[in-house]
Amino acid sequence: MSPFSLFRRKSPPAPLTPASDSSTEPPIQTILRALVIVYDPVVDQTTGKKLSEHMRWNKVEDLAVGFMSDILQASGGLVRYQITQRIDVDAFPVKVDGYAYNAETYLNVLRGAIPPYMPQEADYHAIIKQFDILKRVARDEIDEVWIFNFPHAGFYESIMGGPGAFWCNAPPLQHTEASKRRFVIMGFSFERSYGEMLENMGHRAESIMQKVFENIEGDENYWKRFIRYDRAHKGQAALGNVHFAPNSVSDYDWNNPSIVVSECDDWLYNFPNFKGITRQVTAADWGNGDTRKHHLWWMSHFPKTLGRKNGISHNWWQYIANPNTVST
Repeated sequence: MSPFSLFRRKSPPAPLTPASDSSTEPPIQTILRALVIVYDPVVDQTTGKKLSEHMRWNKVEDLAVGFMSDILQASGGLVRYQITQRIDVDAFPVKVDGYAYNAETYLNVLRGAIPPYMPQEADYHAIIKQFDILKRVARDEIDEVWIFNFPHAGFYESIMGGPGAFWCNAPPLQHTEASKRRFVIMGFSFERSYGEMLENMGHRAESIMQKVFENIEGDENYWKRFIRYDRAHKGQAALGNVHFAPNSVSDYDWNNPSIVVSECDDWLYNFPNFKGITRQVTAADWGNGDTRKHHLWWMSHFPKTLGRKNGISHNWWQYIANPNTVST
């Protein structure tokens, strides 16, 4: 079946009220309906080639299928995406000051003939209005938006809107409360590939889980424990973060051959009842520098098991997928 087939389903759970701690509360599955908007303008009027074809960049269909499969795998089946609609836009997105590239100016930027236009940020509110996004979220038709775009288009990797929206690797979208629910707009580039899509999702996860645990102190702040890496916490590495593997010494250092001790298996098999299990790890554990493999390895260790402590579910994926379940 095509990833762009139509689906119908109930919306994700409503915002949670404080819940009692439990050792048996089952993890919930979240099914997310995504509206896909593809900015891929025609840049060669003679051949009719779109930008992605002209530059021989990736096909949106392939990226969407790969990303949905990766998230399903990493979440242990707890997050399933369904694409409700794809909208192809034969235009360059408008910037916050009203400017928009045309084919000539944009290709000149790619060639280095002229500098990228500033300010570079895309006008999210114009897009939200054009595609009736707030009403579609409020009517329970969609849960989030994916915008496929290209270098210098001006989109954040992720950004959140709706009532009570908070930082999601970008400042929250103001004046979007009419959606009645929080929603995330993902910015994916078809010039990049699956690993970069997972990186966008990883930064979304970092922002959301930091918010989830913001009022928890000490070792019970599981998020702060999860993201420990050896350089910052000598001898206490867990999984690290999106940019730092357990043995990384700098950003994106995913191919570091050095050996460190990590709690990764304790998180994968024993959370929240840690047994103090550690083992030596190297870059071979997460793909020897392959971006996609590292991010899959990292996200596959997110807790997704029974229970709740301090009012926080042991299934972190419900928060990452549906920010309406995050108490603010």
